[in-house]
Amino acid sequence: MGLRDIGATLPPGFRFYPSDEELVCHYLYKKITNEEVLKGTLVEIDLHTCEPWQLPEVAKLNASEWYFFSFRDRKYATGYRTNRATTTGYWKATGKDRTVLDPVTREIIGMRKTLVFYRNRAPNGIKTGWIMHEFRLETPHMPPKEDWVLCRVFHKSKADDTNKLMEVELLVFYLYEGFVLAEKVKRREGSM
Repeated sequence: MGLRDIGATLPPGFRFYPSDEELVCHYLYKKITNEEVLKGTLVEIDLHTCEPWQLPEVAKLNASEWYFFSFRDRKYATGYRTNRATTTGYWKATGKDRTVLDPVTREIIGMRKTLVFYRNRAPNGIKTGWIMHEFRLETPHMPPKEDWVLCRVFHKSKADDTNKLMEVELLVFYLYEGFVLAEKVKRREGSM
């Protein structure tokens, strides 16, 4: 039974929404060390043969975020650069990698890299709303040949940004109106 089947039997509101720490400590660590991971939870895919809009269909769970194991494809046999090109575009890293800490020891156990999908080829790519968080283990005792990563993929639409901006503008408006009203009340009380 896969997560889609399990998800269909759960009451409304239950979701697969693991933290960064859970993704690295539980799922990715167990994958790399060949420990048993709950069958049917995460699928193995080659992210470089799939376009981001195909991933929801491949995932085992209906959601707004999709999770996968993928083996990092090296751009050059002897190098460390990762090949992140697909047929129609490429994943481009943005910002600094973020550390993932062990919740018990507070030691660094992994890293999270944020990537954005661009259509076409660099440097003329067109930015899309597809985002990927790529998690990797950062432990010195793990064999480097095990180059598995765990990926969280989601689509961030401009509507999301617009809605958040509208919410902030509305909040500022109400705060301002509250401030103006409070000032009027103070003046009225002061004149009495």
